[in-house]
Amino acid sequence: MRRSLSARLSFWIVLVAALLLLGMIISLSRVWRAGVRAEVDKDAAQVLDNAVLRLDDILDDVERTATVLYRFVIRDLDKPDMMVSHSNNTIRYNSALSGCSISFEPGYYPSKGEYYSIYSWPGENDKIEWEQEGADDYRYYEKEWYLYSKQLGYDCWTEPYLDTTGIAGKDVEMLISYCTPVFDSTSVFVGAITLDLSLKQLSEALYNVRPYPNAYCILIGEGGKYLVHPDSDKLMTHSIYSDAEELAVPELVKLGESMEKQERGEQELFLNGQHYYVFYRPVPTTGWNIAIFCPESDIYGGYDRLQRKILWSLLAGLALVFLLSVLLIRHQLAPLAKLAEEADYIASGNFDRPMPVRKRNDEIGVLSQSFVHMQSSLVRHIQELTESTASRERMERELQIARNIQMGMVPHDFDLGKKVDLYASMVPAREVGGDLYDCFVQDDKLYLCVGDVSGKGVPASLFMSVARAMFRVVARQGLAPAEIARRINDTVSEKNDQMIFVTMFLAAVDLKTGVMEYCNCGHNAPVLFPGPDKAPAFLDCLSNTALGIESGFDYEGQRVDDMRGKILFLYTDGLNEAENADHEQFGNDRMLACLGDGPFLDARSLIDRLSEAVASHVAGAEASDDLTMLCLRIHR
Repeated sequence: MRRSLSARLSFWIVLVAALLLLGMIISLSRVWRAGVRAEVDKDAAQVLDNAVLRLDDILDDVERTATVLYRFVIRDLDKPDMMVSHSNNTIRYNSALSGCSISFEPGYYPSKGEYYSIYSWPGENDKIEWEQEGADDYRYYEKEWYLYSKQLGYDCWTEPYLDTTGIAGKDVEMLISYCTPVFDSTSVFVGAITLDLSLKQLSEALYNVRPYPNAYCILIGEGGKYLVHPDSDKLMTHSIYSDAEELAVPELVKLGESMEKQERGEQELFLNGQHYYVFYRPVPTTGWNIAIFCPESDIYGGYDRLQRKILWSLLAGLALVFLLSVLLIRHQLAPLAKLAEEADYIASGNFDRPMPVRKRNDEIGVLSQSFVHMQSSLVRHIQELTESTASRERMERELQIARNIQMGMVPHDFDLGKKVDLYASMVPAREVGGDLYDCFVQDDKLYLCVGDVSGKGVPASLFMSVARAMFRVVARQGLAPAEIARRINDTVSEKNDQMIFVTMFLAAVDLKTGVMEYCNCGHNAPVLFPGPDKAPAFLDCLSNTALGIESGFDYEGQRVDDMRGKILFLYTDGLNEAENADHEQFGNDRMLACLGDGPFLDARSLIDRLSEAVASHVAGAEASDDLTMLCLRIHR
C-alpha cells in the first residue's frame, strides 16, 4: 500500500499546530487590545468634552460679565467717575478675573485730561486695587487689547500677551483678554472694556483634566501658540510648531495643522522617547484647540505585563514542541536530503553524474525519477542555450558597432565660433535609432537640421544615415533651406517602396546679420525664446510635408529677421511624447514650463535641464521613441 509522504508530513504539522495555541492567543490579545483602545477613545472623548465644558464655563462667565459691564458703562457714559465703581465691582464679584479695564479715547473726558483709563485688579487680603492708567510713556490706546476693539468693532478674545502695565503690587503674568468696544449713542467708537484672564489660572483649571496619571492637557491659539501647557515657561514663548522643530518631531506639525483647521480626531506620535496617543478637538467660538496627550505606557501597562507572562509560558512550550518536530521531520525527510545532495553535484556542473534510481512508491520516488529526466533535459537545453547566447552576443556586438558608427556620424564638437552657443544630444530608444541632427559653419553661415525618421531600429537608422549625408552635401552648396529640403525630398522619394519618410527642420543663420532662413518639413515646431529672460513660444511654421513622401513637392521657406540674442530649441517627438508607466505623456505644456523655469545659462545647461525633467517624468519606464534635442543661441 502506497504511503503518502504528504500525509505523514501533514499529520505531524497538524499535531504541532494543535499544540500551538499561539494563533488563538494572538487573536484574543488583539481583540482585548482593541477593546482597551475603544475604551480609551471613549474616555478621552468624554474627558475632552468635560474640559471644553469647563473652559466654556470660564469663558462664558467672562463674556457675560463683559455684557453686564457694558450696560453699566453705556448707562453712565456721561459720568466718568462711575467707571471706577463699575471696574472695582466687576473684579469684586468675579473671582476668575485678573483685571478689568475701562478705557476711553484720548480727550474724551476733557475734565479728566488727555488720558482716562480705569484699571482694577484683585489685591492682597481680598482688597480691590485700582489705578488710572495713561501717560506719555504708557499710551494705553496703542496697546493691542485696545486696538482689537477699535479696529474690529465687535467683541473678541485677544491672543495671549505679557502684562506690561508696570503697576506696583501687581504681578507680571501672561494674560488673555476679552475686549468689548464701547460706542456712544451715534455709534461712534469712544472706548473699550477689557476683562483679563490669567493663563496660569486657566492652566490650573484644566490641570486635572486627564484620564491617566501621566497624561496632560494643552490648549493652543492662533499660530499654534501655547495657552495652556504643563510647562508654564512655554506659554507664549513656544508653539506646537517650535516644539516640533526643537524636539525633531514632525508629527507635531501635522497635529498642529489639524488642530488649527478646527478638526476633531486622534493621532499617535513619539515625544521625548515615549509613545503618545493624542486626542484633540476645537473649543467652539474661540478659535482655540485643546488636546490630551495619553502615554501608551499608562494605557496598556497592565495589559502588556499580563501579555508578557503568557508569551513567556508559550515560548517555553513552543521551544519543546519545535525540538520534537525537527527531530521527527528530519527522520522522515532523510531520503530527500540525500537526493538534494546528489542534485547539488549536478548544479555544480557535473551534468554527466549518474543519479541512482530509488524504487519507492511515495513522492520521493517520483521526485527521483523527475530528477533523472531533468538531468537529460538540462544537458540538452544548456547546449541550445550556449548556441543561442553566442548568436545573441554576436548580434549585440554588431548592433553596438552600428550604434557607434551612427553616433559618430553626428557632430559632437560644437565649437562653431564665438558668436555661436550650440549644443545637441541624441539618445536612441534602441541600439540604433532614426533621429538625426547636424550643424556646420560655411561662409559665415550656420547650417543646422534636426530630423526624425519614421519607425525605429535598423531600417530607421539606415534612412537616417542617408538623410543626414544628403543634408550635409546639399547644404554645402550654399542653398536656402527650402531648396535643400526640395532636393533631399526628390532624392529619397525615388524607389522608396517601404514608404519610409523623415520629418526635418532645416535652418541657415547668417552670423553677420542674424537673419535665419528656415523650412519645416512636417517636424515638431521649434521653440523660440525672444530673449534669455523672455517666455518661450512655438516658432510659426508652414505645413510642409515630410521628406520622402511626395516627389516634386514645392517646399516653402520662412525667416526670422534677427536671431542675435534669441534662443532656438529644436527637438523630436521623443521629448514631448515621452511616457511614464501610466502612459502619461511629457507634453508640450510641461516642456514649455521646463524651458521657462530658471535663467538661461548656456545651450548645454538648458538641454541638461530638459533631460533631467524627462528622466524624472518617465521614472525608469522604457523609452517609446528616440530623443534628440538641439539648442542654439547667437550672440550679438
